[in-house]
Amino acid sequence: MKILVDEMYPATVAETLRSAGFDATTVADLGLAGASDLEVFSAAVTAGLTVLTENVGDFTRIAGEHSTAGGHHNGLLIALSSRFSPRLAGIGPLTAAIQAIAGEQIADRVVYLEHAAGR
Repeated sequence: MKILVDEMYPATVAETLRSAGFDATTVADLGLAGASDLEVFSAAVTAGLTVLTENVGDFTRIAGEHSTAGGHHNGLLIALSSRFSPRLAGIGPLTAAIQAIAGEQIADRVVYLEHAAGR
């Protein structure tokens, strides 16, 4: 799974995901710091990346509109901040949740991440 880490997360999230075996990059790595959510989603589609974000409202709307228009994407991972705040719980639970779904087909899907113990 190739993951694009939204800019609400510190760069250490991408570093930790890489250490766990994922191909992870940040919005800033792509030169998109400060870009709109639509620009970030479009760049992810073009690069074949799965977006990891807390931004439920904007990204689910954009993904839905993209799919409705006949487009495809590599998936959208939603990590609700109330469940996965790296600032509060560390990055471990977020990494474990992504590892738990890594074998699933997530193309064209919106996946709400859960704590691995809750699966």
